[in-house]
Amino acid sequence: MAQAGQRAGAGLQVTERMTELILTEQYWMPAAMVIAFIAVAARVHADRNTASTRLRSFRALTLFYGVMIGIMGSGHLIAVSLKAAQGTLQGSPWFLYTLGLSLAVPAWWLAAEARRAGLEDPRGLRRTVGLNGWLGLALMVFGPHNWPIATPAALNIAYRFQTHRAIGMTIVIVAGVGYAALFAGALMFMASGQTFEELQGIAEVAAFPWTG
Repeated sequence: MAQAGQRAGAGLQVTERMTELILTEQYWMPAAMVIAFIAVAARVHADRNTASTRLRSFRALTLFYGVMIGIMGSGHLIAVSLKAAQGTLQGSPWFLYTLGLSLAVPAWWLAAEARRAGLEDPRGLRRTVGLNGWLGLALMVFGPHNWPIATPAALNIAYRFQTHRAIGMTIVIVAGVGYAALFAGALMFMASGQTFEELQGIAEVAAFPWTG
């Protein structure tokens, strides 16, 4: 009986620790960006002999953004559900679920499109442009602190329509520098131990609509 009680207590501690990690908003963006980078590296490797440099770059930009926002949107939904179950949720659950779904669903759709995205497919063009546009506009509507995360959507759309190598390279470099800045801000945010409400200055680039 004592051993069973100890095992149950250990299991409860693990569950509580997992819940705490999920609800710690500082971890989500760095984790999302690392996973997105791994997904892009795998995609680029798979396309190395079958796609042009321009197509590989377009797929990489699309995939990174889709995976990053998809993970963060999904994390938002998980956090809302956990806080609702705990009775600690602040704000309207309907609004918070709508917010998460409005980002997670199109983001994962965009990530899926990256696998089959082409540069000469008009239907694919409409889908990728539409999904990028939706995510960018949605993030802008959710507040100025999300505008840095909305910017890559505009870069993705710009890359889709550019036809000059120098312009395309410039867009890729700008996107890379922007993501590096976002990642640095996210790490600073994580190290600070602050909440979004407490955070000021550069770490606001890591902000994301959360549950409060």
